[in-house]
Amino acid sequence: MLVIGIAGGSGSGKTTVVKELISQLPEESVSVIPQDAYYYDNGDQSPEEKKQINFDHPNSIEWDLLIDHLDRLKKGETIPMPIYTYVTCARSKEVVHVHPTEVIIVEGILILTNKELRNRMDIKVFVDTDGDERLMRIIRRDIAERGRTWEDVLRHYNTFVKPMHQQFIEPTKRYADIILPQGSSPVAVDILASRIRMQLKL
Repeated sequence: MLVIGIAGGSGSGKTTVVKELISQLPEESVSVIPQDAYYYDNGDQSPEEKKQINFDHPNSIEWDLLIDHLDRLKKGETIPMPIYTYVTCARSKEVVHVHPTEVIIVEGILILTNKELRNRMDIKVFVDTDGDERLMRIIRRDIAERGRTWEDVLRHYNTFVKPMHQQFIEPTKRYADIILPQGSSPVAVDILASRIRMQLKL
């Protein structure tokens, strides 16, 4: 089993990289563990309290559960991965059953901030995208998918996203084995996919 970590700032294009990698690898050979599934459940908080949740701080993630689930997958076990929604800031009663596969991709903005998790990764990738481009993507995404207004998105970006990126996410670039420039560079993704196929003899 090969564990690949894909990090980068919010709106950097991590999800696109994951999709492109999956498309280049044999069907059913990849499972994805998104960091976002492991946010703590804040469904019992008031609407005003939910607006103050800092999703860009490492303390917002239930790391012990994420690491335990990764360890179980490496042992060949199926895991009950949580389902988290930003709209309610809560975990669903349902779970997603993730099966062990030859490639496990752990994806999220903060995954390289946790040493224990980093130590379990065979390949660490950082998707490096210009800040202005990330902001435009965040605006489009948060309005369309997370029910935020234009004003909410900008307030949230200036209060949480930008300072947390500078404090926690950008510094983790130094842990990366591979840095993908300007989001999902097709050439870089092709090279990464070839490296994975070679290592797994696919």
